[in-house]
Amino acid sequence: MKIILFGKQGSGKGTIGKLIAEKYKIPHIASGDLLREISKENSELGKKVKEIIDQGTFPPNKITIKVTLDKIKDEKGFVLDGYPRNLEQAEALEYVMINLAFLIEISDETAIKRLSTRRTCSDCGEIFNILTRKPKQPGICDKCKGKLSQRDDDKEEVIKKRISLYENETKAIIEMYRKKGILKEVSGKGSPEKVFEEICVTLDKIK
Repeated sequence: MKIILFGKQGSGKGTIGKLIAEKYKIPHIASGDLLREISKENSELGKKVKEIIDQGTFPPNKITIKVTLDKIKDEKGFVLDGYPRNLEQAEALEYVMINLAFLIEISDETAIKRLSTRRTCSDCGEIFNILTRKPKQPGICDKCKGKLSQRDDDKEEVIKKRISLYENETKAIIEMYRKKGILKEVSGKGSPEKVFEEICVTLDKIK
């Protein structure tokens, strides 16, 4: 089973991707996580990628395509989150038979609210929210006791830029998957768990 998740930042696709991966025993591959790992490296590439991410823009296609395709090349199934973002990335994925692509839809206002209140563990990467998923101890990760902080790309002015980029770049590829007949649109207004349940109804038909 090979699945793609589309959605604005804050749509919950990261959480949903992990739930899909757990239920259907396939890896959750998030291009954003892969690139953030590279950004932590003390290398020329790592520093370049960090600077780009912190500005709210995306690394060049050459980097994103290589990192993502290297990750999926030996996988029989996967759920892709955050890739492809544009036509060049989608074309690089054309050799793969994708079963379904889900578009999780939320408003810009919802995306900004969700992301600007998000806090991430600096040690294990677990995500909390000061409004909807508060840690038991303020600023401390429930999972590993690491420090929670706001990512630079979760600040409001950066979020708005990321949303604009997302909408401009993904419009064409969403239409491409719609024409292929494999795009399913779902509302992301509810909790990630509710959206996941709706997606599972479709996935269970193709297992």
